[in-house]
Amino acid sequence: MKWINKATAVILLSTLLTMALTGCQSNGAKSPEAAQNSAEKNTSNEQAKGEGASNSTAPASENSEGQSAEAIKEGSMEKEGNVVLKELAFVYNEHTIAISDTANEDQMQQMLGKPDNLKSHTYSAGDGTNMDTLIGFTEKVYTYPGLEIKTISIPEGKQDSIFHIEITDPKYATVRNIKAGDSLDTLKNAYPEGKLLGDGAPNEEDDFRYEPSNYVDVMSFHIKDAKVESIQIYSLLD
Repeated sequence: MKWINKATAVILLSTLLTMALTGCQSNGAKSPEAAQNSAEKNTSNEQAKGEGASNSTAPASENSEGQSAEAIKEGSMEKEGNVVLKELAFVYNEHTIAISDTANEDQMQQMLGKPDNLKSHTYSAGDGTNMDTLIGFTEKVYTYPGLEIKTISIPEGKQDSIFHIEITDPKYATVRNIKAGDSLDTLKNAYPEGKLLGDGAPNEEDDFRYEPSNYVDVMSFHIKDAKVESIQIYSLLD
């Protein structure tokens, strides 16, 4: 009888220990679903932290890029264009008058006064000039003492533009301050890019030419007795 009671007690004690161990395992372990949710939550938190760090550095990167970009200011780069045309000009009463400038009758009078003579001619097939390429164009010639200016206007009412200037009066000087009566040496110093077309003997006549590389716009100084006798500034018409 004592043996049976002792065996029963051992069995009961084993049962209680088993139940206690099972309860501990159920409390300490997580279900697969709970474990997955916990992992996803941790991953989301890490991504949020990563995105926050990335956003915090983005403005610094953009600012750095903006600071490294070089600002280009107007006038800091050379602009294209035939600036040589501004050299093919003369100055009178603070007005600079150049080849290819537009100039109607009112503008010419404002700059130079009323001309002594004004002639106008519109080219046509039967005018006897044989200038077929200029048919329909109107040429005007303004004559002043020591100065003659020719303008041309294309058909359809386009503005007149200067294409020929001839100067013999010293009151009209080029933009480099060369005028009729100046010495050949003074001319050469002012226009070192130019050249004499002939032998250039001091006591003979010659022409000193200054022109850009297009060979269309020209400034020509007629030399006589080693002095500038006249100045022609012109643009060849097509």
